[in-house]
Amino acid sequence: MTMPDANAFLCSPLGSEISQQGLTEELLSQPHWQARYRVLMKLGNRMEKLDASWHREEAEVSGCESTTWLYHHQQEGRHYFLADSDSRIVRGLLVLVLSASNGQSGDAIAAVDWQQWFGALGLADHLSPSRSNGLAAVVARIQQCTQAG
Repeated sequence: MTMPDANAFLCSPLGSEISQQGLTEELLSQPHWQARYRVLMKLGNRMEKLDASWHREEAEVSGCESTTWLYHHQQEGRHYFLADSDSRIVRGLLVLVLSASNGQSGDAIAAVDWQQWFGALGLADHLSPSRSNGLAAVVARIQQCTQAG
């Protein structure tokens, strides 16, 4: 089985193509929650799926209702992530989280006020409790990875 190598992380479109600010502006420009939800679903469709061989138990994020995998790579003080889920909306939420994390320093990731950002986007009001818990679990895993390395 082949695990992701450094190039897979560095070449990920989520490392440079999608910015947190641009994504936030796009979501906030939507007139209502259903339109934001559609944007998230489209983002989930754009996210490249990981090969099934990468769907390993040790990469699973516990606390997610949907099966979700997260890989971390650190290079020159920057953190890079690859992720996947069996749920399209979770994949869209992963794009959101990775837009704020990929290519960032540990300090920059630690400085993100995740609850405030998710609240401003309306996620706290519109996601089910299990989806919100899963999103929090992904953020916690990212923070754990960036503190360890």
